[in-house]
Amino acid sequence: MRVNGVPWRPIRLAAGGGGVEVIDQRRLPHEFVVVPLATLADAATAIADMWVRGAPLIGATAAAGVALHMDRDPSDAGLGEALATLAATRPTAVNLAWALADMRTRLAPLVPAARAPAAWARAAAVCEEDVAINRAIGEHGVALVAAVAARKAGPVNILTHCNAGWLATVDWGTATAPVYLAHERGIPLHVWVDETRPRNQGAHLTAWELAAAGIPHRLVADNAGGHLMQRGLVDMVIVGTDRTTATGDVCNKIGTYLKALAARDCGVPFYVALPSPSIDWTITDGLGEIPIEERPGREVTHVGGRAADGRLTEVRICPEATEAANPAFDVTPARLVTRLVTERGVCPASAAGLARLFPERAGVP
Repeated sequence: MRVNGVPWRPIRLAAGGGGVEVIDQRRLPHEFVVVPLATLADAATAIADMWVRGAPLIGATAAAGVALHMDRDPSDAGLGEALATLAATRPTAVNLAWALADMRTRLAPLVPAARAPAAWARAAAVCEEDVAINRAIGEHGVALVAAVAARKAGPVNILTHCNAGWLATVDWGTATAPVYLAHERGIPLHVWVDETRPRNQGAHLTAWELAAAGIPHRLVADNAGGHLMQRGLVDMVIVGTDRTTATGDVCNKIGTYLKALAARDCGVPFYVALPSPSIDWTITDGLGEIPIEERPGREVTHVGGRAADGRLTEVRICPEATEAANPAFDVTPARLVTRLVTERGVCPASAAGLARLFPERAGVP
């Protein structure tokens, strides 16, 4: 994707390894800032404090974090430290565990002297694989958008939640990949952008992406989605996922479940853009087995933005004595998901549906 006409990715690795830079997403949409990651601690902080966010990007950053540490300490102890430090950053997105397990498998058998170059090569490959996966999701998803466009007058109205755009991945995004391809191909569309409290990823990130791409969109309060669906103003809902079970239960940003309920009641298709590294093949019960991250209450009690004088600031929106709970994700049962859109095609949200597209994983944790 492009920023002011210049191609950018949310994470960039120096050619041949040895350096990493990321877009500091905490500063968007008001400031576009790129920061270097020089150490394992930098990578861990970037993930935990949400300089980078989105399951695929978290996985790519974790792989890069391991490579950074292999430059400093490629010993068995150093590899163990890198894996443990990064695993502790955020619990819900399965791409983090997937990337770390992949790095362990590839690096542990090597002699220490061979680990740094191998780690950089694999981190770069993880990034390129993510781009290809997301582009393929877009190709399968754009057919769904085109099918709606073929049977209605006016633009296809898509509602999305949180940010599953190119800022959440290495490029293209998951839920937004069909949107970007539809726009490129001249399919008229309009996107309803949920603000996505409490971090406001929709307002801060999705809206910024769509504006930069010239895609028609409007920002709405999280609670407006059901109303829009009741009025026939939403043709489809497309969201991403941080972890999906082998049976099709979907864990995504808090509030996704409510959109799925409204969509089911209103007869609106509810699609989940699902890259295969976000499938947790070891679990079958989303409600019982997926750990839900509880983030600091300050994200709920305070809101950040740009003040009238141009300063970036944060204000409290509730009484000083009020504390907040802040579950960061919820689980949408498979029965509420119309279809999963993967890099291998579209399938029902079920064990059978996923097994058809990924037969090599069927019954294999």
